[in-house]
Amino acid sequence: MQTIRIDNITKHFGNLEVLSNVDLTIEKGEFAAIVGPSGCGKSTVLRMIAGLDTPTTGQVLANGSVIRDPGPERVLIFQEHALYPWRTVEANVAFGLELAKVSAAERRTRVDEVLELVGLSGFQKYYPHQLSGGMKQRASIARALVLNPEVLLLDEPYGALDAITRLTMQNELIKLWRGTGKTVLLITHDIDEAVYLADTIHVMSPRPGRIVRTVKADMERPRNRNSAEFVALRRQVMESLDIGVYSI
Repeated sequence: MQTIRIDNITKHFGNLEVLSNVDLTIEKGEFAAIVGPSGCGKSTVLRMIAGLDTPTTGQVLANGSVIRDPGPERVLIFQEHALYPWRTVEANVAFGLELAKVSAAERRTRVDEVLELVGLSGFQKYYPHQLSGGMKQRASIARALVLNPEVLLLDEPYGALDAITRLTMQNELIKLWRGTGKTVLLITHDIDEAVYLADTIHVMSPRPGRIVRTVKADMERPRNRNSAEFVALRRQVMESLDIGVYSI
């Protein structure tokens, strides 16, 4: 697994400063989340870790080495599933393995294993239009997992799902993380989602984005969203975002 270190990065797009002196560390095997208002640079941070963008100043490192390009050890999963509509589920999941010249026999084995892991066993021959939103996102996650990355980078992966499906997928993500031990970084606007899923929650300010607080969620899983401890953690994050907190 990889430790990710963001070392005093800034990012400018022309005259616009998007990120300002961002520092954070994501430990091996940790489930971390970043929350912050729209436009604060959360997704830009994620793209830098993925190797799809570079900081203006500072550096992003994986296990002490500067990240300069994308690599199979770090996989980015977007809100939109981006499945190829003309490919079946198994063909979509196998796409990266095809590019890597993995043999057909090994592809079948690895695809079947990961589809079982995400709860899509039996749907190998289905096309994306035949799947629900949650199933499409499972297929997208399976396409990432089949490459056996060390780091999963999740950019609002459940933002387009209905509330009930979103809660189900959150539970499935926890099971996947605990079963694989991968390092996970989640970008989300949903404070409850961050508190429910993450070990560590990094709170970002409005643009130019910077880390204003890091909250440790030292709670046993599964977490009770109605517990006093959960509510207290949610309050910490909301106060860090300068969101009004009202007593009922």
